[in-house]
Amino acid sequence: MNHKGNGEIPRKKVVILGGGPNRIGQGIEFDYCCVQAAFALKEEGYQVIMINCNPETVSTDYDISDRLYFEPLTVEDVLNICEKEKPWGVIVQFGGQTPLNIATDLMKEGVSIIGTSPDSIDRAEDRERFSRLIAHLNLLQAPNGTARSFKEARKIAKTIGYPVLVRPSYVLGGRAMEIVYDEMSLEQYMSTAVEVSPVHPVLVDKFIEEAIEVDIDAVADGQRCLVGGIMEHIEEAGVHSGDSSCSLPPYTLSRTTIQRLKKQTYVLARELKVIGLINIQFAIKNDQIYILEVNPRASRTVPFVGKTTGVPLAKIATKVIVGRTLRELGYTREKKISHIAVKEAVFPFTRFPGVDIILGPEMRSTGEVMGISNNFGTAFAKAQMGTGLPLPLKGTVFISVANKDKPIIVSLAREIAALGFNLVATQGTTSVLRKNGIKVKTIKKIKEGRPNVADYIRNGEINLIFNTPIGKGPKFDEYKIRQQATLHRIPIITTIPGARAAVDGIKALKAGKFSLKSLQDYHQEIRSQHLT
Repeated sequence: MNHKGNGEIPRKKVVILGGGPNRIGQGIEFDYCCVQAAFALKEEGYQVIMINCNPETVSTDYDISDRLYFEPLTVEDVLNICEKEKPWGVIVQFGGQTPLNIATDLMKEGVSIIGTSPDSIDRAEDRERFSRLIAHLNLLQAPNGTARSFKEARKIAKTIGYPVLVRPSYVLGGRAMEIVYDEMSLEQYMSTAVEVSPVHPVLVDKFIEEAIEVDIDAVADGQRCLVGGIMEHIEEAGVHSGDSSCSLPPYTLSRTTIQRLKKQTYVLARELKVIGLINIQFAIKNDQIYILEVNPRASRTVPFVGKTTGVPLAKIATKVIVGRTLRELGYTREKKISHIAVKEAVFPFTRFPGVDIILGPEMRSTGEVMGISNNFGTAFAKAQMGTGLPLPLKGTVFISVANKDKPIIVSLAREIAALGFNLVATQGTTSVLRKNGIKVKTIKKIKEGRPNVADYIRNGEINLIFNTPIGKGPKFDEYKIRQQATLHRIPIITTIPGARAAVDGIKALKAGKFSLKSLQDYHQEIRSQHLT
């Protein structure tokens, strides 16, 4: 290394590729990771060069990096900057999908990508290579196949059975990911999916219905892998991880299941030679663990995990990327926490009144909030307050659920009635509830005349709604109910697990379990537990 005239040794330059323009599917969570990476690099003595093109982010503030290039995240622009700056390394794993999409091309042009290699990233991103990886490790994946035409997709779907989850490779925020229930829908999908990613095939997965979905964020240094957080989704599998509410630590999983999830995380990180962050999404059904997706990069939940546990995952991962080991950093055992944090997504539906609010594999949220407490119910209730739609403590609950959910809703309806709420429901749900001895008033569907459920909502006579979708598409009544609830800012729950969580939240609030404590106090408790 050359010395300057004054005897100072020039610092090695490291480039961080940001997330580019904010849009649904690529949020501020990645900018958080980029900023934490910049701080970590400065602590390690590197000169930080940030490439990003969004004036609304912290990473483009003048004092975050040593040098900022406000340029598009394209291969050509990044190569031009690298030719000028001649960095020691470029980090691609903190800016979400955008930097990953150009990592291989940059490497081919001689750019030094540090951390997890572009080939390992491709093994996880390319759906055909990913399937071979899972088979090689003897792990479980939903039955699947790859298709480049409708004919191929139809053959796969007939073999594995509907419903199927169809998705292209290398996409942003679940873009063009869809659950398909029949051949006509599949044909329509395949006619448009190739526009999203014509180079890569479409993966056709058997959709695992009524499964518990789990997210794990971990950091690895090539030798050791440690789990930062295990998040159990409150919604069933099929809702994009950026849209789902989730609990950290898990609130229903057994200790045995958690250990199995950790073991599979270690195996995948080692096989992919991960250096830095890795995010894995699992589905659990009938005690079987299925691998849904592996992302050898920062995920949207990294800030949530860091704030919940007090462990700065993005900072630690950055130091690992530039050569430090987890042991050197003192990160040798996984943190245990005694509190529970619930992440809840925030949606822009009030600004788009014609849009149906039912969630699916394609991401739609524009932000998230967090609730923390020593019990799940209060944490969930706090998270709902953060979204601006707090759970009610009295009033009337409207219930209308799909036939498959009617046996399950009975116990929840009984609990919510015992908490002092009045119940109203459409005819089908009313019949089931009354057969089980639950007092409920019948109200008309929108097509059955007036006054109907929409009138009740507009008049402020309903305070909470449980409405699960029926079938593959929005029916008129369901759609109008959800639309009116959104316009009038009434909390609406569209899944049975979500309804269960809401009842738990109301119970906790009515029991007076609500208390306030700062995030720093929670972190201090964690540190105290680990010192003893």
